[in-house]
Order: sequence, then structure tokens, then C-alpha cells
Amino acid sequence: MREFEEDQDDDVRSLAARLVSGEETALEAVYDRWSALVHTYALRALGDVHDAEDVTQQVFVAAWRSRHTLTPTPGALPSWLLGIARHKVADVRASRARDAGRIAAAASLPEARDVAEQSADEDVTERLVVRQAVEELPDPRRTIMFLAFWEGCSHTEIAEAVGLPLGTVKSHVRRGLISLHQQLEGVRRESR
Repeated sequence: MREFEEDQDDDVRSLAARLVSGEETALEAVYDRWSALVHTYALRALGDVHDAEDVTQQVFVAAWRSRHTLTPTPGALPSWLLGIARHKVADVRASRARDAGRIAAAASLPEARDVAEQSADEDVTERLVVRQAVEELPDPRRTIMFLAFWEGCSHTEIAEAVGLPLGTVKSHVRRGLISLHQQLEGVRRESR
């Protein structure tokens, strides 16, 4: 057993030395051997598969770029990779905190709330204007508009329901939409 451990130590030491010397195949071997360890650590630390994959990739890129800082000893290589991973995880957490802070700050701005409230008020106003305008349309246009936009009926279904030709139904829908558009534009101009 002791002989096996010594062989393992020599393999890791040799691999670390090859990495430090800039041998690309050594990086591949290091990735094959320890990427699962780094990914598992990142996944547990961050709780997100995509972030863990990004961190894993960043760790091995950083390992390649800073390979000259590695001391080729058996236990150093996996510890060194996990040290890089800890820094990358900390970077992701800091980025998340900054993003959360920005979102909270933007949401707490009085202008943001005013804009959201104003937008909601405008939506309600426009829906009421549209509903009132449709109710004021003469029949059969009123019925056709309700069937088309509140009931979700197709033009063919409406033609069958009201007993009019398909072309006539389409004309009523088009003219109804033009009328509604004009009324909405008038309301929007008045509210500015």
C-alpha cells in the first residue's frame, strides 16, 4: 500500500512539474483528474450549475496563467486548485452581492416607483378607454370586436356566430381597430 501511495505521489509531483514547465498536455491531465473536484466544490459553494461550470473553467485558465506559482509537491496541486476555486467563488459571490445591491437601490428610488405606478395607471386607463370605446361601437361591430378580442374567436368562428360573410367580419375588425387607435391617441395626447 505504501508503495502505491509513493507512486501516486511521484505521478502528481511529475504532473505538477510538467504543468509548471508549461506543458499543455499536463494541463489536460490536471483537468481530467481534478475538474470534478473543483466543479463539486463550486457547485456546493454557489448552488448553481452554470456558475459552477464557469468557475471550473476560470480555475483552470487561472491555473495555466499562474502555473509558475505552483510548488511541485504531491499535495500541493489539488490544494492549489481548490485555493484558486475559493477565490473564484468569492468573486462570484461578490458579483451577486453587487447586482443585488444595484437592484435594491434601483427599486428603492422614488422615481422608479413613480414610473412603475404611472405605467400601471396608464395601462388601466387605456384598458378602460378601449372597453368603453368598444361598448360604444354600433352592432354588429361591437359584438365582432368582443368576440375577437375578449373571447379569442377566429374570424371564421365570428362569421359563423354572427351570420355574416368572412370579408365583412374582417372589415368590421379592421375598422374597429382604427377607431380604437384614434380614440387611444386622443386620450394619450390629452394626458400629456
